[in-house]
Amino acid sequence: MHASLWNVRLRLLGPLLIAFVAATGCFARPVPPPSSPPPATYRIGAPDELLVSILPEPTIERPVVVRPDGRISIDLIGDVLASGRTTEQLAGDIREKISRFKRDAVVTVSVTASRSSTITVFGQVIRPGSQILDRETRLAEAIGAAGGTNLFASLGRIRVVRSNPEETKVLRVNLRDIEYGDQSTNFTLQDGDIVVVPPNAIARVGFALQTVLFPFQTVLSAGSGAFMVSQAF
Repeated sequence: MHASLWNVRLRLLGPLLIAFVAATGCFARPVPPPSSPPPATYRIGAPDELLVSILPEPTIERPVVVRPDGRISIDLIGDVLASGRTTEQLAGDIREKISRFKRDAVVTVSVTASRSSTITVFGQVIRPGSQILDRETRLAEAIGAAGGTNLFASLGRIRVVRSNPEETKVLRVNLRDIEYGDQSTNFTLQDGDIVVVPPNAIARVGFALQTVLFPFQTVLSAGSGAFMVSQAF
């Protein structure tokens, strides 16, 4: 009698349990992340670290750091503009300038530390701010480097703002899907990307109530980063 009743309950509850588990994403089909774009030709910028080698003997080999004015200093020829150039273009300029002192000079320039490429992560993360983009970094890694999201983050409304001289576009991201294996929005980030983690509905309601109940506190604190982010959404 009891066994028969239990079987009936299982038959009734089974589909509901399966539907609940599927709705929570546990049965989500893993999806690989989008392919990374082909690497663009790297442009030097401040404060990148470079290694400049000039042959023949006597060899000149100098580690240099690109200054805020975009220039580096090289023996015999002084300052050379580096920012905005590729390593090949910079090597060619150095070769041309130093030809007065070294005939048939062979110049090589390599980037030993890329520090000019950055992204920005702000909003509902533990440590908002800029990050150096010195290797291939996907969105989930950048959020992890920012300490992860806080309790007030809207995981399904994250976006990446990407700009270039021609256009600005917004890439939509669902971090909850990424957590369950759907990597289709786990984009590879590019120099200058802005990752925005907006507040969820609870945070927006809380801020609205705070504005109504404590208007003077809102005015006094309007310059803080937390309020600026909340007001933006």
